[in-house]
Amino acid sequence: MFCACLDYNLYMNADYMNNKFDVIVVGGGHAGCEAVLACAKLGLKVLLCTLNVDNIALQPCNPAVGGPAKSTLVREIDALGGIMGEVTDATYLQMKMLNSSKGPAVRALRAQSDKREYSHFMRNILESNDNIFIKQCCITELKVENDQIVGAVDEFGVEYSSRAIVLTTGTSLEGKIFIGLRSYSAGRLGEKAAIGLSDSLHKLGIETKKLKTGTPARIDKRTIDYSKMIIQPGDEELNFFSFKPDRPIRKTYPCYLTKTNELTHKIIRDNLDKSPMYQGLIHGVGPRYCPSIEDKIVRFASNPSHHIFIEPEGLGTYETYIQGFSTSLPIDVQIQMIRSLPGLEKAHMVKPAYAVEYDYVPAIQTTHSLMSKKIKGLFFGGQINGTSGYEEAAAQGLIAGINAFNYLNGSEMLELSRSSSYIGTLIDDLVTKDIQDPYRMLTSRSEYRLLLRQDNADARLTPIGHKVGLVDDIQYGRFIQKQQAIETESKRLETLKISATEEVNSILAKYDQHLERGIRAAELLKRPGVDYKILKELDSETKELNIPRDVYEQVDVIIKYDGYLKRQEEQVAQAGKLEKFKIPEDIDYNKIDHISSETKDKLSKIRPKDLAQASRIGGIKPADISVLMVMLDKHKV
Repeated sequence: MFCACLDYNLYMNADYMNNKFDVIVVGGGHAGCEAVLACAKLGLKVLLCTLNVDNIALQPCNPAVGGPAKSTLVREIDALGGIMGEVTDATYLQMKMLNSSKGPAVRALRAQSDKREYSHFMRNILESNDNIFIKQCCITELKVENDQIVGAVDEFGVEYSSRAIVLTTGTSLEGKIFIGLRSYSAGRLGEKAAIGLSDSLHKLGIETKKLKTGTPARIDKRTIDYSKMIIQPGDEELNFFSFKPDRPIRKTYPCYLTKTNELTHKIIRDNLDKSPMYQGLIHGVGPRYCPSIEDKIVRFASNPSHHIFIEPEGLGTYETYIQGFSTSLPIDVQIQMIRSLPGLEKAHMVKPAYAVEYDYVPAIQTTHSLMSKKIKGLFFGGQINGTSGYEEAAAQGLIAGINAFNYLNGSEMLELSRSSSYIGTLIDDLVTKDIQDPYRMLTSRSEYRLLLRQDNADARLTPIGHKVGLVDDIQYGRFIQKQQAIETESKRLETLKISATEEVNSILAKYDQHLERGIRAAELLKRPGVDYKILKELDSETKELNIPRDVYEQVDVIIKYDGYLKRQEEQVAQAGKLEKFKIPEDIDYNKIDHISSETKDKLSKIRPKDLAQASRIGGIKPADISVLMVMLDKHKV
């Protein structure tokens, strides 16, 4: 009897029966899920190979999505036709807009997720797509002919045929877990490591290096005294990640804040000799922007305390996450540390914290499409490229999946620019800079962050998602209607006059504003402290129009920051001049005079596609760019 979820004719398809697929995705994390779904939605037959089918889309660290810069990535994924935003909206425990009192470039939506529900929801989406086949196995070898992917082999010697493979192995690649001075082979606690694939990559001439990350302990919420902590509620007025309509309204739950103290710090300092990191057992570099608690205590010795957030893992479990308390110290020390925190004096530890060291493939070995420069049809996405974070992984997985389709279809690769998106910035940094520690997306990494906001991700990328084929006509139609509404309302406010009446000034006085004379609504919006909601109090027509929130918030930003936006658009145009100087793929940098040997080595290693990318390589001087520009302009290379 055949599985009810599979069509009989599909199940008996000769290619499936003979292990022949269009694409193989290795790894079922956030990058793998986006890659699989992108390929499947574009009509390809995809095999997802994962170490544990019960851990698809697992959130092995913090059960949360979004935050500074990361929320923009999620919105961009959604605008392109990816799935992370929808799954987050369907499974949240709390939604909160961070930096809401600051400018739009740094506002960030963050969701506390139900960890197990998120995983189940994503798995159901994968299993409901007839183009996706899931298998629990470990890929140990890549099959290559004439520098092109032709298939893969798993740990049992089973061969699979495919002309495109996307590697999204997360922390599993040769992973080793450390708790105190003990270690064992594993990618995550309770899950085996992916052994053998690194050797296969080495044989193909692909370099791997080591990185390290970690996660805090989980404790039983029944043993927590929340009365000693500060409650951290979510927002009453909800925001969502997906631009699609009809998002579910769910009951929300609070998080809590506690702090480390001198006793916590003393316990850590007294036990540093038991830390694998400080004893030199871990060679991989850890995440600079998310250090372990022992690293914080050593590096910031003058700080009397550090914020620790207590966050629920889900409604179906008592497990609770201790954000900001990552460590690799021994279990007995971990218990002492935890019980030194206010509210956790009687805490029961369900799972210990640990560090994990794993192999990654420096992404300077790939192009902006995330395809290997050495092996055609081989793509990389997520932590294997040297990044940290679910959002960064999902963004890369989506691009890798789209480009696996483009490669097989003979289409132009999708390579997003820095000026178009945070995804473009992320990938350009990875393939241009020699990353030494796990890369985390930050608003400061983008020189165009006022243009690349979370609120306008649909305006920037939905047309691309529609062109690719991941955004359907219905959603694209909604997008067009929204953009037209934004334009119409922006024009109306440019002509709408707000009179300086006594009634108007009595309302404005509540917001420390006053009008001496009549003013256009658009000019009033540009004042600090004035927003569209105030306009609805001042003008009956504006109130009666009942413009949707996602429209009037865009109108508010576009009008208020008009001058700044135009200035950044000019910067984009200026930077675009260097992008016009394309560098031939077969250029021999060693034959170019007037640049140093070090510069030649860096250019030869990264092989930038244009002068703009070349200018962003560490150590490349403006004088080097000038030499290249002259050479290219005169066609002497």
